[in-house]
Amino acid sequence: TKKNEKHCWRKVILRHHFCIICICAFVYSFSAVPGPCDPEDLIDGIIFAASYLGSTHLLSERTPTKSARMQQAQEAMSRVRAAQKQAKNRKKSPDGEAPSTVEVDLFMSTQRIKVLNADTQESIMDLPLRTISYIADIGNMVVLMARGKMVRSRSAQDQLDRTAEHHTTMSHDDRRLYRMICHVFESEDAQLIAQSIGQSFSVAYQEFLRANGIDPDDLSQREYSDLLNTQDMYNDDLIHFSKSENCRDVYIEKQKGEILGVVIVESGWGSILPTVIIASMMHAGPAEKSGRLNIGDQIMTINGTSLVGLPLNTCQSIIKGLKSQSRIKMNIVRCPPVTMVLIRRPDLRYQLGFSVQNGIICSLMRGGIAERGGVRVGHRIIEINSQSVVATPHEKIVQILSNAMGEIHMKTMPAAMYRLLTAQEQPVYI
Repeated sequence: TKKNEKHCWRKVILRHHFCIICICAFVYSFSAVPGPCDPEDLIDGIIFAASYLGSTHLLSERTPTKSARMQQAQEAMSRVRAAQKQAKNRKKSPDGEAPSTVEVDLFMSTQRIKVLNADTQESIMDLPLRTISYIADIGNMVVLMARGKMVRSRSAQDQLDRTAEHHTTMSHDDRRLYRMICHVFESEDAQLIAQSIGQSFSVAYQEFLRANGIDPDDLSQREYSDLLNTQDMYNDDLIHFSKSENCRDVYIEKQKGEILGVVIVESGWGSILPTVIIASMMHAGPAEKSGRLNIGDQIMTINGTSLVGLPLNTCQSIIKGLKSQSRIKMNIVRCPPVTMVLIRRPDLRYQLGFSVQNGIICSLMRGGIAERGGVRVGHRIIEINSQSVVATPHEKIVQILSNAMGEIHMKTMPAAMYRLLTAQEQPVYI
């Protein structure tokens, strides 16, 4: 039957210009890419039959855990099902209008995921593969989660007004949140769909290598490991932390009931000691008036409490709790706001091991040459080999990094600090 035919994979003679944002670390041959599909089919594109149930928006932290992602997927399913139930009730009234389930063809390739009306073949949505951040299959349901823009759930003034009320915890609304668009589908092939999308990412990376004249089979895991064994760890922190003059105790005097007057951000995943950095200081506030703190300083302890390894919101809560005190002792490491990175890449066959989205480092392979060079997740790239990339388009940054060899020098800083320094965001002092 026509419906059963829709559940068969159909090859589509449709190819697109290939572009990928990741500069990943490991390489596989097509035969080593796990998944249910023939890689060549994924390049051309395959189709699954499905029913489109609806979409919803969720607010999410930038890097939620896998369990949090699954909870978000379940929440999206619940919302869409509730909307369908309300739609059925509205249809009972003469003027009731509500969207119904739509039979669709779910087209996927190494570049994009398209949702086509099964009857008319009109495009309902077109999602570049790189925008998909999570895929969940739950029973016969599939949830595609696509990244959106950062939002603020509360105004900066609201957050300032509430600093005196919450000292030990930070509510979900106080965190920097990102909008996630969740698309919910139903299909007998739900698990295959999820596995095929995951396989598409791996095949897409191999196509990227070939497009740049690199044969994935030329570089083995052993060769990459041998390269790592010849490289020393380079990180600006090693220099600063080894010098006693950069580590100091600082005492801040302030009035009881007065905030410290700082903005802190994470040092970034990949730093030697994960802690928080002073990103901004309130004009004429206690921190600035002391003359003992600078932008870029890393805070090790406050009144004897270590901040090393603590989540950002916990560190913020500790600082908020200082409002009732008149004298604060801080142990800091004096560091410049800009991090110096040095990646040693002898040949283009050796991939860098991190990914970039609009100039911001969004993932890092543990133990790769990028981590050894001082690359940190959450940092914005300011310069590459003395060339400013602040206003450089994303595709150009990827091209520069992909073709860079030898010693690659970069300057980076926490993206949140960069937005504050360039007045893209208003500071919320604590």
